[in-house]
Amino acid sequence: QVHLVESGGGSVQAGGTLRLSCVASRHSACMVWFRQPPGKSREEIVVIFDDGSKKYADSLEGRFTASVDNIKNSNSLQMNSLKPDDTAMYTCAAEQRALSRPLGPPYCVNGLCCRPNAWGQGIQVTVSS
Repeated sequence: QVHLVESGGGSVQAGGTLRLSCVASRHSACMVWFRQPPGKSREEIVVIFDDGSKKYADSLEGRFTASVDNIKNSNSLQMNSLKPDDTAMYTCAAEQRALSRPLGPPYCVNGLCCRPNAWGQGIQVTVSS
């Protein structure tokens, strides 16, 4: 059973924009966006709750904006002023308390934590200079 599906990735030039979406199969208390650049470790960059509260990693420098749509069980990540350093595999994960699986370990961004137990496949974002 697929729990989360990401879309909206692709290739853009530096300075461009992309909008990622993550659609869940059911309500999520919170979601986390991760990214993993080539050859580097995965980094949690956004935590967003179903009430709209959210935190961003400092590395995003205010260029990304996350939003949640509880009716559609989805969230989106608007990425502006993209840089080559933003090139990465982006993955969303969600804490779904109705799932019959335990919650995962907490992932925190600037003090806001989420414990995802459902994961997407990941989507590639490539930014060229």
